[in-house]
Amino acid sequence: MPARPEFDLGDIVQMKKKHPCGGYLWKVTRIGADIKMKCQTCDRVVMLPRSEFERRMVRVEKKAEKNTP
Repeated sequence: MPARPEFDLGDIVQMKKKHPCGGYLWKVTRIGADIKMKCQTCDRVVMLPRSEFERRMVRVEKKAEKNTP
């Protein structure tokens, strides 16, 4: 069984299929049973079930910046 991809809130991820606007990069804006993400090209917001998101995600392009006090 393949390992689950690791991603976090605020990460920029690349998906397998491109969005109709032509963009492959998405920012993760909500994590739960569903994953909410925002297209970095046209700002469209989409929600996918976690299982579908994990299948379609290729890699994390940029990790979110952590603000530590």
